[in-house]
Amino acid sequence: MKVLVSAYACHPQATENSYPGEAILGWNLVRQLSRGHKLWVITRVYNREGIASAQEKGEAAGVVFHYLTLPKAFSALLQNFFGFRIYYLFWQIQAYRLARKLHRRIRFEATHQITFNNDWMPSFIGALMDIPFLWGPVGGGQRVPRTLFLELDFKNRVMERARILGQWFWRNNYFRTKAARRAAAVLVCNRETQDKLRPKNRRIFFFPVNGIWPDESPGTPGARPASERDFQVLFAGRLDPIKGLGLGLRAFEIFLRRHPRSVFEIVGSGPEEARLKAFVGERGMAAKVRFIPWLPRPELFRKMALCDVFLFPSLRDGGGAVVVEAMSAGKPVVALDNGGPGFLVRPEWGFKIPPGDRRRVVHDMAESLAALCGDEDLRSRMGLAARKRAEEFFDWDRLGERLLGIYDTVFSPQGGKDSQPLRR
Repeated sequence: MKVLVSAYACHPQATENSYPGEAILGWNLVRQLSRGHKLWVITRVYNREGIASAQEKGEAAGVVFHYLTLPKAFSALLQNFFGFRIYYLFWQIQAYRLARKLHRRIRFEATHQITFNNDWMPSFIGALMDIPFLWGPVGGGQRVPRTLFLELDFKNRVMERARILGQWFWRNNYFRTKAARRAAAVLVCNRETQDKLRPKNRRIFFFPVNGIWPDESPGTPGARPASERDFQVLFAGRLDPIKGLGLGLRAFEIFLRRHPRSVFEIVGSGPEEARLKAFVGERGMAAKVRFIPWLPRPELFRKMALCDVFLFPSLRDGGGAVVVEAMSAGKPVVALDNGGPGFLVRPEWGFKIPPGDRRRVVHDMAESLAALCGDEDLRSRMGLAARKRAEEFFDWDRLGERLLGIYDTVFSPQGGKDSQPLRR
């Protein structure tokens, strides 16, 4: 089939400015789709150099890329969360105009919007182009649990409520509603998003926004040097309020009292960094909590290989790519039972903390860390189960087969009927 793909984020490397999780998702789904179909991809200009370099190596061979950017006057919008959403809406309008022009010449048989995707943001290509449309994988249905809302400061509580209000507006917007109803298939990455979309479209498939290549996985490390024999807890991600590191640090503080030979490494950067460092200093944990700047993907995998447990206390995460990466490294995961991480983690390879009262959440996190610290066999069993799950389900080639299978289902003679969601 001739398929037009909209993928604002689509980059072979996870760079700080490429929207790493979305960019890797966009690039790898393009690669997988190109195994079965002829693709034309609309993406942003930033991705050009990385894509050209990857195509020279034979990746995504035969895929035709078209690059779009907005006039410089729009650049200021990229400096904050809400401004970016406005920028992206205008970018989508430009993408739709280019798509319509390309369609007159090429006559596409389907369109697929891969990134960026939230269930509440409209798709102009999906709403306005009169050819079959696939949407996703999408998230966006997840919210900060009410019991944990006070983890955010006043400014971020206001922003979160503005986000919820904006979601309500856009979910009832003509372009979003029409795109959702028109979609021949919608791929969702968590149950909360399925619940939001089910009234508009019953052709829904579960599909993760996370994957792993076998050669990326670091494997199980050998014995660590004496200097690294402390029990190591690791977090990786952008340091913003939504990541819930306040909960994680308070849980580590309680855990540290019982297990003083422990270290918490926090990899990433972001607006919360100064506040988090101040908190660590006030609690006397400066020697036990290490802040490490953003790391390139291979270095992060090496760091994961050396940790004992991956702690991801995010308050709302649609996917949680680093959770899959930690699983592929054979590490047990401690995360909130919410959004993507709640969907990814099972008791066989991690602890899912119910998002209830804040004190209870902190206590349960600390107890989970203590259970893993005190039982090497438990860590080993969970780590092996996590690695097996990553290999069997999140391998990019397996996900590609799953995606091509969805295409086969949608465009089979029985296509158009309500599809049965694929199993996790």
